[in-house]
Amino acid sequence: MVIKVENLGKEVPNGDGRLTILHDISFSVSQGEAVAVVGASGSGKSTLLGLLAGLDLPTRGKVLLDGQDLALLGEDERAGVRGRLLGFVFQSFQLLPALTALENVALPLELVGRNDASGEAAAMLSHVGLAGRLGHYPKHLSGGEQQRVALARAFAVRPKLLLADEPTGNLDGATGQEIIDLMFAMNREAGTTLVLVTHDEALARRCGRMLRLNAGRLVEQ
Repeated sequence: MVIKVENLGKEVPNGDGRLTILHDISFSVSQGEAVAVVGASGSGKSTLLGLLAGLDLPTRGKVLLDGQDLALLGEDERAGVRGRLLGFVFQSFQLLPALTALENVALPLELVGRNDASGEAAAMLSHVGLAGRLGHYPKHLSGGEQQRVALARAFAVRPKLLLADEPTGNLDGATGQEIIDLMFAMNREAGTTLVLVTHDEALARRCGRMLRLNAGRLVEQ
């Protein structure tokens, strides 16, 4: 089991009281599964993804990632787990503007101690069709090219789990479709587990299973 979520709840301060964003959510995700998390804006999808990644901690319940309870780990330990196990693809690409495409992809490899980070990064960029763009900075790349760099960066560390948050949200329809086809192809090749947050029902149906959130509650699996 790659992910096991038990009775998960998340509250945040709201004026004089507390706002509940997630209510008592439980589910699990097996190795190799592709799971879509769907729901309207404000339903808690991105909050859930942040909890799965250990970027935030729950108010109640637990998230077990590869058998480890993230809430029992310190911040540095959670960062270490992310570096070893997780790849991320975001709507806003999240590339470092001062680094070239090659340097953006090599950075997570360097952080986990790979000996030939630049060589592996170049190979991944070639794999996503950007062999001619290694020295380009994000501002000189189109949105589709930036998301290809982000995919190369996510898969370069050979993650056990890929977390994708609205990966086509900033792309036009044709470019978005290319990126999604590439992401699913790379996911199949690598045998990675995928959790995809999206409001796009057609995209969600490409996953093996859907988790539907409504006002912070899991209403369908």
